[in-house]
Amino acid sequence: MPQNFPIKSWAVEDRPREKLIHLGKQSLTNAELLAILIRTGHQSESALGLSKRILSSVDGKLSRLAQYSVEELCTFKGMGKAKAIGLLAALELGIRQKSQPLSTGIFNSSVAAFSYISPRLSSLPHEEFWVIYLNQAHRLLACEQLSRGGISQTTVDVRIALKRALTLQAVAMILVHNHPSGNLQPSLADKNLTTKFVKASLNIDISVIDHLIVAENTYFSFADQGLL
Repeated sequence: MPQNFPIKSWAVEDRPREKLIHLGKQSLTNAELLAILIRTGHQSESALGLSKRILSSVDGKLSRLAQYSVEELCTFKGMGKAKAIGLLAALELGIRQKSQPLSTGIFNSSVAAFSYISPRLSSLPHEEFWVIYLNQAHRLLACEQLSRGGISQTTVDVRIALKRALTLQAVAMILVHNHPSGNLQPSLADKNLTTKFVKASLNIDISVIDHLIVAENTYFSFADQGLL
């Protein structure tokens, strides 16, 4: 079907909204779901065509799409500020849903921590450093970004993380950062930073129970590898 046909002119079975109603949300492609959120394209392109073009810019990866700013989305012809805000809000809800605390609420393994944090970090084009703060039972108190950097590194201030831990009355922390390159092996800087965190935390009776390096769909655990 030509992409310049507006959705309302399509056969009912081809319209994303009607398709969702009659066949279920699982039957829709990512582009069709985006088209429902975007609602309209522009004079020479349907909402579905616009959605496909936007997805193509991130190689089809929704996690990368969620990192776009309102301004970046508005560079696509047919995307205004209201559409961009609505789209980013929907993507953020999806990330938050995936990052809900575990049913048990307890972070007792590297797998549990990775499952929780990976929706935010797995496909980022830049490095971010996060800290998961836990109570005595290793239940979640907070999960917060400590720093954001470039493609290969980010600057981390241990004092800020420990100050926040004291404010939250946390007794344990899990450190997490991503490697956009996909290389999971910890660098010397990663190892030195982990040691710095462990030593500083011990002085105030807080335990660093793991440090995860996250890449797309996988991770490296300092604890699992006996490096803590």
